[in-house]
Formats: sequence, structure tokens, C-alpha cells
Amino acid sequence: MKTLLPWLCVVGLAIGLGVVYSAGQKKDAELTALREDSQQLQKLRAEVEEAKSARPQAEADELVRLRKDNEDLLRLRNEVRQLRNEKQQLATQVQTAQSQAQGAQAQVEALRAPPAPKPVPGQPGVPALTTEQQQAAACISNLRLIEGAKQQWAVEKQKPPGALLTAADLMPYLKTPAFPTCPAGGVYTLNPAGIPPLCNMPGHALPK
Repeated sequence: MKTLLPWLCVVGLAIGLGVVYSAGQKKDAELTALREDSQQLQKLRAEVEEAKSARPQAEADELVRLRKDNEDLLRLRNEVRQLRNEKQQLATQVQTAQSQAQGAQAQVEALRAPPAPKPVPGQPGVPALTTEQQQAAACISNLRLIEGAKQQWAVEKQKPPGALLTAADLMPYLKTPAFPTCPAGGVYTLNPAGIPPLCNMPGHALPK
């Protein structure tokens, strides 16, 4: 019995050491697993934090892009509105120019139309004209020719009312060898387009 007791103690100690070693191995394995889990958890946390930090930047970029798109849309709408206004103004100007051209053409045709026959001085019942009356009639005829030439010049040259002109501008439309002059020695004032010409002699004026 005394001989078996030490061996029993050795066996019990070995068994205890085995149990302790097995428990240590198990704890080491659990500790390793916990370390791996901790590393994965830290990695996941880092990814979450990175995603959180990247999300505000992405939202800010998207907001900047939307603002720029809105500004571009407003700018395009303003340009379209301006183009429409310019189109309407051009259409109005074209209509006005056409009306003026038609009016001027009608006046030119009226001036070109042969005048109604007038009583000839010297005929029975018609008193003879005085020299001053003859000069006034000739001057008024000249003023009519000048006015008709001015209207033709304005239509063909597309000049607006108020455009300045010279006698040289009217010569191609007068069809006379020289520019008309007042037979009484008066001085003609051509005036701009749209304003009848004048003579400084009293009574030498186009009828209104």
C-alpha cells in the first residue's frame, strides 16, 4: 500500500496537469477567437466611420451639382425669354417698316398720277395768271417733284423718317438735268425724310 501511494499521487498529479493543460489550451483558443473577433469588430467600426465621413461629402457634392443645374436652368429660361422678346420686337419693327413702305409707295404713286385737268388761263371764263402766280405754281410743282424723289429715296434706301439727305442723293430720282430751283429766286430747304421740302418765298409751299 505504501508502495502504491506515490504512484497514485503521480498519476493524480499527471491527470491534474492534463486537465490544467487542456483548460489552458481551451482558454488560449477562446482568447485567439476573441482577438480575431475584436479585430473584425474594429475593422467594421473603421469602415462604418469611413462610410459616415464619406456620406456628408457625397451629399454636399450632390447638393452643389443640383444648385449648379438649377442655375443653368434659370439662365436658359432667361435666355429663352430674351429671345422671345427680341423676336416680338423684330416682328413689330418689320410690320412698321412694311406699313411705312406701303404708305410711301402709295404717296409716290399718287404723286406720279397725272393731275386732274385744271382750267387753262386764257380760256373763256378763266382769268390769266399773274407772273407771281405762275412762279408760285412752278415752284410748288418743283417741291412736289422733290418730295416724290425723297420718298423714293427713302423706300429704296430703307431710310427711316428723319434721315438726312442731300440734293445729290435725289438727283437719280428727279430725272431732270439739273436740280429744280425756284423761278422767283427762292431758296429750297430739303428737310429730312418724312418732312416736306420748303421754299422761303411766301406762298411757295405744298398744300397740307
